[in-house]
Amino acid sequence: MIEVNDIRKTYGKVPALDGVSFSIARGEVFGLLGPNGAGKSTLIRMLTCLTRPDGGSASIGGHDVVTNAAAIKSLVGVVPQENNLDRDLSVEENLHIYGMLHRVKNLSHRIDEVLAEVELSDRRDSVVTSLSGGMKRRLIIARSLLSDPAALFFDEPSIGLDPQIRRQLWEIVRRTARSGRTVLLTTHYIEEADALCDRIGILAKGKLIALGSPAALREMVGPYVVDRIDDNGRLLQHISGTREKAHEIARNLENGCTVRKTNLEDVFVKLTGERIE
Repeated sequence: MIEVNDIRKTYGKVPALDGVSFSIARGEVFGLLGPNGAGKSTLIRMLTCLTRPDGGSASIGGHDVVTNAAAIKSLVGVVPQENNLDRDLSVEENLHIYGMLHRVKNLSHRIDEVLAEVELSDRRDSVVTSLSGGMKRRLIIARSLLSDPAALFFDEPSIGLDPQIRRQLWEIVRRTARSGRTVLLTTHYIEEADALCDRIGILAKGKLIALGSPAALREMVGPYVVDRIDDNGRLLQHISGTREKAHEIARNLENGCTVRKTNLEDVFVKLTGERIE
């Protein structure tokens, strides 16, 4: 469904993307995990024909993102980071204007469907300013679904939301994937990538440094890690291994050790020596 081959983009002398390649199958939930500035949003902008690559190629549904922007835009819905709703209009009015601009067929029926899909049917007459942050995110998702796209891109979908609202949003993403759409998700939240994605590409400083299922990525480190932390909360040691080995290491070290299961940030730390911020 989505093919990215040796994509490169430089701003000035700073490489935003440096030879990134991956493919996403139809119906797959694919995550791009990395800190702010890793290149995730730049890649989304390229795949939605808003930024031209300096080198390499990318296609969606067989259509090149540089030479066939019209076809790409008909295939893809985008949930951006920023809230770009019209704050003075109602929920339904926001959807209606978007649908008219994008020539959505059977618009009234589609509005009913997408509002039901994101559980906002009872707020269709509410002005956007009266909505909570989570409701606004759900409305942006509803808007992206209006044209019934084959692929949906979520750019940091739960940024700024509290954990409970974030999990409600995750369920909407899961339902979107179960409908057969291809989902590309960018995030710097470890738990979000682990909970939602079939496969994950880890981005750091514009390079794709690892690619695989969450389980396969964790196997790169080992099933358990030992953290030794000082009285000020600073991490002094970070050691991985089997459960038995981890507990043995913890017993032999000083106090302040914890043994826990490996997560995706441990993979990032192993590969880069840094934590995801």
